[in-house]
Amino acid sequence: MSQVIAYLDCYSGMSGDMFLGAMLDLNAGFSLDSLKSSLASLPLHGYELRLGPFQDKGVRGSRFEVILSEQDASTQPTRRLSDIQAILHASKLSSTVRETTLAIFQCLAKAEAAVHGTGIEEVHFHEVGAVDAIVDITGAAIASEALGITQFYASPLPLSSGYVQAAHGVLPVPAPATLEILRQVAAPWKPSLAEGEMITPTGAAILATLATFQTPTITIERVGYGFGRKQFPWPNCLRLCLGQARDSLQHAVQADTDWVTVIESNIDNMTGELLGGLMDRLLSAGALDVSYTPIQMKKGRPAVMVSVICQVEEGDAMAGLLLSESSTLGVRISQAQRLRAQRTFENIETPLGSLQVKVKRLGGRIISASPEYEECQRLAHEKGLSLEDVYEVARHVIETALIRRV
Repeated sequence: MSQVIAYLDCYSGMSGDMFLGAMLDLNAGFSLDSLKSSLASLPLHGYELRLGPFQDKGVRGSRFEVILSEQDASTQPTRRLSDIQAILHASKLSSTVRETTLAIFQCLAKAEAAVHGTGIEEVHFHEVGAVDAIVDITGAAIASEALGITQFYASPLPLSSGYVQAAHGVLPVPAPATLEILRQVAAPWKPSLAEGEMITPTGAAILATLATFQTPTITIERVGYGFGRKQFPWPNCLRLCLGQARDSLQHAVQADTDWVTVIESNIDNMTGELLGGLMDRLLSAGALDVSYTPIQMKKGRPAVMVSVICQVEEGDAMAGLLLSESSTLGVRISQAQRLRAQRTFENIETPLGSLQVKVKRLGGRIISASPEYEECQRLAHEKGLSLEDVYEVARHVIETALIRRV
């Protein structure tokens, strides 16, 4: 059985209107008329929906807008989470749409409460409580249900700079609530040359509630482009890929996925002893892996490329450690997705005694197992044998006790 999944390529950020513009641009059976019909059951007024073709730097797509009447635009009430609940309960929307919409607003409320140091029920929604934000968020839930999307995936997000005008005044970008929302889900970031807000609180909450920050195995059937209002050197749009995730593709490799930070630097003026100490220092500080690759730099100088892999949230600290503990003048930082087999440690009984081995699995299936070096070294000392002899015994027991039983 196949599943409908969507991949959000957020290279230019995301907002609620960009998301709906991309969903409507798919031309997959979800139209502006059907969106209007569904939203009509909300006890809201004073707004108009517009969808039009838009083109930027040769890329064609759609631009979605919620236009407020002049009076409503200037007299928006300040709403709380309980007000949003009342609006949703008064509608005739499906329970799934209501629950999804409320979950997105709860995500916003939780972030605002953390930023302002208050309880969730005390949070006053300003911009995100206005009619256009309610329409964007509810529309996102309506579109997801209408298109039958079972899972959203999203790319790393652009980390821009600058400021944004908000109800509380001028705030740094990303806005504090946006940053808190995406921090809570460990969203991966990548640097952007753009200035200004690229990810709105509404866009962040939709991502955090609906999406997983991974690259899926997908057969792409349709692509939609939802354009924003800002001008960048590239097309300012959200690219949405809709397709199928077939069971045969999903389960061919039953591996885990996550995101890591990769830090690299080329070094040509440290001795082998100092490089060895640097590796120990990085691993002790929590690096997942450290490796050295021989390279040749300008003027024929031999050098090594230091590669450090660490958890996303430890990237800055690890980069700082590499800068301070080595002779390098700079480092390169990027984020990468990992596909990982499951790993467990098990004790097996051998003719030489108990031994811990590392077991590699994909799903529930054992692929391979290998003895731990320290364990083999311990038995070699205890039994007066060579390390090679202990490894040979361990490999034989692993083959008969673990691999063949699967």
